[in-house]
Amino acid sequence: MSATTTIRVLVVDDEPVALAAHADFVRRLEGFEVAATANGVRSALAAVNNPATPAIQLILLDMNLTDGHGLDLLRRIHGLGLMPDVVAITAVREIQVVRSAIALGITGYLIKPFTFTAFRDKLENYRRYHAALAEGSLTSQDSIDRALSALRPTGKLQLPKGMLQETLVAVADWLRAAPEPSSATETGLALSMSRVTARRYLEHLATTGAASKAPRHGSPGRPEVEYLWRVL
Repeated sequence: MSATTTIRVLVVDDEPVALAAHADFVRRLEGFEVAATANGVRSALAAVNNPATPAIQLILLDMNLTDGHGLDLLRRIHGLGLMPDVVAITAVREIQVVRSAIALGITGYLIKPFTFTAFRDKLENYRRYHAALAEGSLTSQDSIDRALSALRPTGKLQLPKGMLQETLVAVADWLRAAPEPSSATETGLALSMSRVTARRYLEHLATTGAASKAPRHGSPGRPEVEYLWRVL
């Protein structure tokens, strides 16, 4: 893809580690470039409405920001007469937020935690959508149909054999809310599952980059590994 068709992306997230990780994900994809990063409404508005830089085509948007909500940011961007495309990347799953985001014109919604593969697929779908509706004053029925089709997922992301999405979400939610790093034993007790099961899901989160892990020093008995929410 040539430089003239590169999609300029604004990454918005209130957590510095997540912000850096998502920006790095963008840089790994051909055809996209990180135009700017922001952790809140004010900094995102400044990046979008900067007359000294080329226009931003896509915003990767968290909903919980340092100085407001992602939906408020979208309304203010529209109030400026700007209409960049938006993919929500957030842990927020409340149906009213999802409905409001759709009403405000988002082109995708990616729920944390996720893998790089899921992130890549979401942006590749967007890239095809963007290409099908290339700049021009007129389009065709076929172009519109192809653009809308590109936004539809081709299939459900497959977890490793024997793992359930509902259990993964429960473990991720527990780890995200934990005030301190948690071991597999502690996670299993909290969620009424075996230590072995808890460890499998925690290892998956660590492998996909959503969590970090480290030996727990100073604990009696056999050595334990503790897990800490990292990106999401």
